Amino acid sequence: MAQITAQLVKQLREATDAGMLDCKKALEETDGDIDTAIEYLRKKGLSKAAKKADRIASEGSISLEISSDLKSATMTEINSETDFVSKNENFQNFVKNATCHIHATASSTVEELNSTTIDGTTFEEYVQTQIAKIGENIVVRRFAKVSVDGTGLVSGYVHSNGRVGTMVAIKCDSEATCTALKDVAKDISMHAAAMAPKYLNESQIPADMIEKEAEIAKEQLVKEGKPQNMLEKILPGKIKKFVDENTLVGQKFVKDDKKSVEQVLNDAAKSVGGKAELVDYVRFELGEGLEKRACNFAEEVAAQLQ
Repeated sequence: MAQITAQLVKQLREATDAGMLDCKKALEETDGDIDTAIEYLRKKGLSKAAKKADRIASEGSISLEISSDLKSATMTEINSETDFVSKNENFQNFVKNATCHIHATASSTVEELNSTTIDGTTFEEYVQTQIAKIGENIVVRRFAKVSVDGTGLVSGYVHSNGRVGTMVAIKCDSEATCTALKDVAKDISMHAAAMAPKYLNESQIPADMIEKEAEIAKEQLVKEGKPQNMLEKILPGKIKKFVDENTLVGQKFVKDDKKSVEQVLNDAAKSVGGKAELVDYVRFELGEGLEKRACNFAEEVAAQLQ
């Protein structure tokens, strides 16, 4: 039986962030072999993490990674159970590392992502290890990627609290135009974060939604006493207003409400003799559509102390 020294326990603890007693027991069980002890603790961590897997994770953080050439970007939403943990340095480092890893892979779904390799293990096992280390359920809920082929640029923005993030992709007629539009692209990303347009442009709005909005507008006009022969003249304007309010290109720009976002982009491109077009847009809001876990402040503190 190998001698389990304090130095050996310290070495294992530094490698795994597991508790001192857990490290000592792991070394005893594996006859002092560090690599086998790490595997032992990982398996033990996986067991602990599995018990947390049914907990609702609706807090967390949104993260963004943009390539140095501004041609591609990846945005992730990674959830934790509590707001406390979402601000934890270990969790934030995990979010950053996971987002960089996702950006570097060809994964398009969480299922594909789980089978990729990170730090010598599968991503799925990597997450489970983090769950055991941090002590809460962690879920890579979703991620999205945008990119431009040929001439263009991507931009994005994550609000300081990590609860809202956006990405936009812009096609340009030249690299010179792209360079000139960097600041405008960032402003448009920030506009989207604040104003939450549901769609990029009219073509993305489902036809049945347009039809439903036309029905509602028509009923309102009839109730207002508008004559039948006037309805067809008024309805197009009502529909255009609905489209403008719900699309990124159509919304009034938050920094200049006399222009639409599309007009601001076009004017910025024209100022350098170029042309540009918004071609993609993604917006994440933390926890949207998820059930929130009912827990008061005292309960959250108690949960962190356990």
